[in-house]
Amino acid sequence: MDAALTRDDLASMYLDQLAFEPYPVQEEALLTWFESDEGMLVCAPTGTGKTLIAEAALFEALHTRQVAYYTTPLIALTEQKFAEIQAAAVRWGFAPEDVGLITGNRKVNPDARVLVVVAEILLNRLLDIDQERFKETFAVVMDEFHSFNDPERGAVWELTLGLLPKHVRLMLLSATVGNAPEFLSWLRNEHGRKLRLVQSHDRKVPLTFRWIPDQMLDEQLELMCEGDEDNRRVPALVFCFNRAECWTIAEQLKGKRLVSKEHQKKLAARLDEYEWGRGAGTKLKPILMRGVGVHHAGILPRYRRIVEELFQEKLLSVCMCTETLAAGINLPARSVVLKSLLKGPPGKKKLIDASSAHQMFGRAGRPQFDSSGYVFALPDEDDVKILRFKERYDQIPEDTKDPQLIKAKKQLKKKMPTRNSKKQYWNEDQFEKLRNAPSANLASRGHLPWRMLAWLLRKFEDVSELKAFISRRMLAPKQREQAEKQLYQMLKTLWAGGFVTLVPEPPPVEGEANEKKAGEDDKAESKEAEPEANEEFGAGLLGSLLQEALSTDTEDDKKKAQKKPAAKGNEASRPEAEYKPEKAIPTDKLELLLSFRGINPVYACFLLEHLGQASEEEQLQILESTLETPRSVAKDVRIPFEHLVSGQLARESLDSELIARGVLPSHRIWTEMPVDPFEFPFEDFPPPVAEKMRMLFQSDFPAVHSLSIMPVWIVADLLKFNGDFDKYISGRDLSKQEGVVFRHLLRFVLLIEEFLPHCPTGMEREIWEERLNRWSEVISGACRNVDPVSTNEYLAEHEPE
Repeated sequence: MDAALTRDDLASMYLDQLAFEPYPVQEEALLTWFESDEGMLVCAPTGTGKTLIAEAALFEALHTRQVAYYTTPLIALTEQKFAEIQAAAVRWGFAPEDVGLITGNRKVNPDARVLVVVAEILLNRLLDIDQERFKETFAVVMDEFHSFNDPERGAVWELTLGLLPKHVRLMLLSATVGNAPEFLSWLRNEHGRKLRLVQSHDRKVPLTFRWIPDQMLDEQLELMCEGDEDNRRVPALVFCFNRAECWTIAEQLKGKRLVSKEHQKKLAARLDEYEWGRGAGTKLKPILMRGVGVHHAGILPRYRRIVEELFQEKLLSVCMCTETLAAGINLPARSVVLKSLLKGPPGKKKLIDASSAHQMFGRAGRPQFDSSGYVFALPDEDDVKILRFKERYDQIPEDTKDPQLIKAKKQLKKKMPTRNSKKQYWNEDQFEKLRNAPSANLASRGHLPWRMLAWLLRKFEDVSELKAFISRRMLAPKQREQAEKQLYQMLKTLWAGGFVTLVPEPPPVEGEANEKKAGEDDKAESKEAEPEANEEFGAGLLGSLLQEALSTDTEDDKKKAQKKPAAKGNEASRPEAEYKPEKAIPTDKLELLLSFRGINPVYACFLLEHLGQASEEEQLQILESTLETPRSVAKDVRIPFEHLVSGQLARESLDSELIARGVLPSHRIWTEMPVDPFEFPFEDFPPPVAEKMRMLFQSDFPAVHSLSIMPVWIVADLLKFNGDFDKYISGRDLSKQEGVVFRHLLRFVLLIEEFLPHCPTGMEREIWEERLNRWSEVISGACRNVDPVSTNEYLAEHEPE
């Protein structure tokens, strides 16, 4: 019966079941969706109620018994939307099991007709699974579509658009963008998709912007909490740009009047429902009792969920949070407070970008409760003190004749506060600049992912087909030309690694083919004396073959090159015809690239060739380094000095190879632990084995872009604590970062799953599997012991998608 419904019928049914009258942009979008054949792009400010629009596509899919995907950029947002959409499906008369969740780390009802997924999951399905699976797919909703602009992950959204079968309708939901018509024109010309545009700059709840020049943050928050329900400006989100600052500010609010005694009693009763005796719970509970929440990745998921619940129940007046929350996590607030407009390391801070600012602004104003949302921006405390001084100082007239007033004015002047010359400050003009900044334009960003290239190579051997795929990206002409060069570099890298055969083969670098062993020894000796001469590329065969192809040099690389001009008459210094392969034929090894997702797949294959020589601790360190621990945590979990001494892998191959290539000078090798490590200058400390491995890889594969590692000592340290998470966290004073550590450990478990089927060269499979399974069991057990719900959700039914 449902299958016979027309789209007009479905539109009427959907509108009739709405609890509230849709406001103009929602109504326009809903009518456009049910009228369009291919879909639409909706561009509207944050807080416009785009979820109601998205649910129309899912409503239609359920009633017509077809499949629909709803994608978001964040796991937390995906899980939140899953709960909302599942509840909506029940309201519509369907079962909860008709809505599923897939994040790659968690699955619920994975065969449901409506699937709420992290964006990468949909792309992985398009890459890995026969397109037959998408025959029943009716629609794909892409929420937070402005993520298309993300330099690191934007390619996920872009490539998904290019791979989806043409019969799939698209609903793209975005904050306002500057070039929506141009984007739709590109989509029509390059991908044959004709989407309609629904665009609005109006908010259901208008925003009021205020620069507060004369209040400290704690004072401003107290003022916002005064008055009755209509006059208070809370609940409020206070955005901070690092996790430590969230804690610091929350603790500074001790004693401030943010909640009434009656309100505090209700809060205390709710807090008594939970257990707070471990990790950051003992610090968080007294903060929550004052009506203050803390929400960021450093907090265990179990505590973040509690903060979200309390805030949504309007039991918290303010919540300190990082800008990640602005990406769509549902913490409805009346006000947003920005205590700074600058972001970055000390001395190098920059004004936050307009897109991020608008996302944060958009969190203010709740359509169900508020007639207006409020955005407050405060100056640095130094500027507040200067302003207050000036007000007091100016109260005494300059031309006063009163000796007492003259004396008082002189005494005041001696205490005049000033700005700190080492600090960076911001001002009201910059706030206005952010407020009035135009929306960002959508454009293709970032490199083609390696797994994507491997997938394309399975379909196309002719390089012209690959070029055609690259040419369809939304790039300016010069950027498109650069992308084509990058494609050739990537193909040469895959050829050098044995993943493809190129026709014709890349030409050898002049002189490399005839280089004799004696010459290599002389070169190595020379480089040891002057290690900087070839620090970037080394003298390995692969490095030599690829060096001339690398066109993504950093500014430092270019400066080095300018300082070392080629000798006159040197043929290598003359421009060469660019190598352009005609065919790229996959070898059996190419499939290996497709089995790695949580790590650069070329690097993963490289590691498999070396990890067999490594000790267990070296293996742990090398694998763990690929997880890119945030620097704010990495500084507290540095590699211990004793583990900078060369281990088995370093002694047997890495050290000598890096020295021979001139990548690492011999004085930066420790063969034994020095009596006093601090007698060495910092720049002469030995790199950890994980960094040595990266150096060797970059020497062999200099054209591999976006390889970043962070050597840390978390997993091995936890194992030394016998997998006791609480003892490890307290012993290393990491309670304020335990959420990051928790997620890091679970990500390591997933990384183990990727490496488990592939035994390193020279290692017995039984030993490898036993080792990885033991690590996985201890680590997952440690996480399950401290937060069983989150751990089980994260790892439940985990299978590669």
